[in-house]
Amino acid sequence: MQGIVATDDLPPRVAGYLTAAAASGDWRDAESLLWRAQIADPACLHVYYTLYKFYFNHKRLGDAERAACLALDAAARQAHIPADWRSQNKDSCDWSNVNAPQHFYLFSLKALAFIRLRQQRADDAELILAKLREIDPQDTVGASVIEAYAIGAAA
Repeated sequence: MQGIVATDDLPPRVAGYLTAAAASGDWRDAESLLWRAQIADPACLHVYYTLYKFYFNHKRLGDAERAACLALDAAARQAHIPADWRSQNKDSCDWSNVNAPQHFYLFSLKALAFIRLRQQRADDAELILAKLREIDPQDTVGASVIEAYAIGAAA
């Protein structure tokens, strides 16, 4: 299964579920294991990343979108910021801290923009990308790559 990365820094139970999901030859079993990991530790941001990558790779874009939104909610709770990306601004928090949950929030917002592009929702994706330009002007999460893709897709 694609989308699973090293589990060394994860809680053992979560790491076990993710390892089992990666080894599973059945996507339904892998999906179930990923959700078990999320239930085991709803604060573990890596699980949400794995979920939206899993769904994206299986071309289940609606489920990928849902997982990305759950990721935004979880990261926002940990960063003590509103979950709604539209309410964010450059002063909502210290966006430059790449080891903080708000960086994961930015990364998941970029993923949501890409998912929306793949869903043929270019206007929605552009709104998200504009917000990322505003709150991450240094492009620490690489949203410019998604912007370039969007421009190419529109041409």
